[in-house]
Amino acid sequence: MTTGSVTMPSARADTAFARAVPWTTLGGMPIAALDMTETAELMLSAAESRPRPNRPLFLTSVNGEVLSRVARDQAFARIMAQADLVSADGQSLVLASRCMGARALPERVATTDLFHIVAEGAIRRNLTFYLLGASEAENQRAVDNVRRLHPGLRIVGHSHGYLQGDALAERVRAIDALAPDILWLALGVPLEQRFVQEFAPLLPHVGIIKTSGGLFNFLSGSRTRAPNWMQRWSLEWLWRIKEEPSRLFWRYATTNPHAIFLMIARSRAVSGIRASLHRAIVSRISSFGRIP
Repeated sequence: MTTGSVTMPSARADTAFARAVPWTTLGGMPIAALDMTETAELMLSAAESRPRPNRPLFLTSVNGEVLSRVARDQAFARIMAQADLVSADGQSLVLASRCMGARALPERVATTDLFHIVAEGAIRRNLTFYLLGASEAENQRAVDNVRRLHPGLRIVGHSHGYLQGDALAERVRAIDALAPDILWLALGVPLEQRFVQEFAPLLPHVGIIKTSGGLFNFLSGSRTRAPNWMQRWSLEWLWRIKEEPSRLFWRYATTNPHAIFLMIARSRAVSGIRASLHRAIVSRISSFGRIP
């Protein structure tokens, strides 16, 4: 099935998990129209039931940076098109969906908040986590804090994300042997999506891979969230620039305007106008060849 400019592959359609998800499209990207609670429940149920044998489900998120990269990078777009669930991790997407989408997104599903809801549900259902990503010290602090915040949560393993070659291959084999229900993968865009493309086939005993961006930085306490009012008004990116100006200023300065352009240019209203103009032009050209 095709939605906007991104093809929704059969991978999404081959499980009840995918068929139960309502979708909308922004900037040519299909996005799940689920709220935080619905997303968490869907994750927990899928982790428990393992609807796709021999390969983990691939859950990821989209924000302005991802929307821009999908439009610019065909290889990255193909990976994103294989995701079983794409959640809106950007308040600007939620606001834009109210006037540009076929269906309004109910709320932002920030992975930083989603993690804690899923963790509490995992305790009740006796599900297991593995945390892969960030530096060794950052990863350890994140795990320590998670264990303190969610006593009883079964974290079967964790590792930093700076692995390559044989060490990475060995780590992947070790993760599969541990068979976590949910692998939280925090390598950043686009490394974590490329990891899924390369290694998901080698993780048949993992239930879900959830890409997580900078999640571990927040779990460890090295980064703080923007105030709620900034999150509500789609200004968290300004807060993050304040936190990491050298790394994030140019990224947001280039990708945010591009994402806004994509959401407008590929909206239903603009697409309708473009289609109407196309029909009018074709009709006009055709009339030139008619004999009066």
